Amino acid sequence: MPASKTKPEKKKAATQELESLEGLLRKLPEADQKEAFRILYGDLPDAIPLPKEVQAYADQHDFEVAGYTFPAAPEQRRPPRRVRIGVIQNKVIRPTTDPVVDQYEAIADRVEVMLEAAGKLGVNVVCLQEAWTMPFAFCTREKTPWLEFAEPIDGPSTQRLAQIARRLNMVIVSPILERDLTNGETIHNTAVVIGNHGNVIGSHRKNHIPRVGDFNESTYYMEGDTGHPVFQTEFGRIAINICYGRHHPLNWLMFGVNGAEIVFNPSATVGALSEPLWPIEARCAAIANHYFVVGINRVGTETFPNLFTSGDGKAPKRDFGHFYGSSYLTAPNGARTPGLSRTRDGLLVSEVDLNQCRQVRDSWGFAMTARFAEYAQALTAASQPGWKPQIVTGEA
Repeated sequence: MPASKTKPEKKKAATQELESLEGLLRKLPEADQKEAFRILYGDLPDAIPLPKEVQAYADQHDFEVAGYTFPAAPEQRRPPRRVRIGVIQNKVIRPTTDPVVDQYEAIADRVEVMLEAAGKLGVNVVCLQEAWTMPFAFCTREKTPWLEFAEPIDGPSTQRLAQIARRLNMVIVSPILERDLTNGETIHNTAVVIGNHGNVIGSHRKNHIPRVGDFNESTYYMEGDTGHPVFQTEFGRIAINICYGRHHPLNWLMFGVNGAEIVFNPSATVGALSEPLWPIEARCAAIANHYFVVGINRVGTETFPNLFTSGDGKAPKRDFGHFYGSSYLTAPNGARTPGLSRTRDGLLVSEVDLNQCRQVRDSWGFAMTARFAEYAQALTAASQPGWKPQIVTGEA
């Protein structure tokens, strides 16, 4: 009898998602814990004390809220340039079989609740997750009904968020599925930058489209045509490296070349595919390019009405795994915040001093010692037919 009772419990435990890596680290003795965080995360930033009313608001609406502050050295000729950066990660609310409008409204209402918390914490710039207005249906390769979520740059989500941005004096980066009404109603994966006065500053289309496993996004849209724009806001120069672009070092490089101080990476990625890479890539980009990087990933498992396959010989399925959240911010010196939960909706707030970008640039000198002209020449040659790699064999 005892053995038969424990079997279901073991099975349940095996299917539960881990809450967070940090939760495991905090089980270590305090001294070991501190050293583990130092090795893994660099100089761990100090926590921002959260007002009781904000914590109560988050508890009431069942989402995590966390805040951290990154120091920068005081300067004699420049005042501090302190900015509060916000990150929101969330699940979809309604089943994917519900009407499109009901699904969208439920997500939008949820995100608005969390934006209100960001406003209470004085956030200046906030970024939502990739394709935040919809389930991440691109695994299915089905056009219906998912393309009904697509909207123009000035569509309903932008209009709704513009009012919030104006009221909260907050820049909002809103990644949507874009329908370009001017050019044949083509579809793009696009981030809209809404200014703190409710104005649309601009937009950027996803540069790199994955063709990996269930991420069949080329069925819906092609590579972007907007280059690597950096948007000047009242709170610093920001850029958006959408999801799969984080795997391409030159994509990160070009945002830095164009003067970005904060680069957001709104994503939708699942644990079985990319989780070991997640804590690494944003930090590498921040270090190499002397800017702050913010990684945002959605949470939850999204189930779809029709079976689909990945072309990998495995059985058809209705979901493609758990979105593991773990959103975080990393500084130009590689220090980073703990991640948000792997399983819960959450708001992460980080107070930074943008002066740190120049301070780290001066210290490490990566931009000064780069060989851009040589790289450009070599890459131009490598992109031409008949190019041969520079391999020295030592043969006579």
